[in-house]
Amino acid sequence: MIRHIVMWRVKGDSPAERLAASNLVKTSFEGLRGCIPGMRHLEVGLDSSQVDYACDAVLITEFDSQEALEAYASHPEHLRVRHELGDLRTARFQVDYQLEAGLSFESTAELSNAKA
Repeated sequence: MIRHIVMWRVKGDSPAERLAASNLVKTSFEGLRGCIPGMRHLEVGLDSSQVDYACDAVLITEFDSQEALEAYASHPEHLRVRHELGDLRTARFQVDYQLEAGLSFESTAELSNAKA
């Protein structure tokens, strides 16, 4: 399984404008849930720290395989979201990595529920 993490800084002259832009990123990417074959998990978080070196939004996804991640990159729904967001970002950072066996968000949630 592959974890794909992307973080953005977004445009905005005021905190309110940046929050609005961040919320657009969040809702746009959350709309991809259930649309992308091989995507097991999608989560979008918005920064609450307000520190000057923080990114504004983070996307965390998990894919069945490297091939599924590569297919996501060119999937029409993903391309639609990228086009919709246009030049909203001022910076983008990405990390992709192979997950160790048993370390997906799904397995973590199952463990948490079993302990409760």
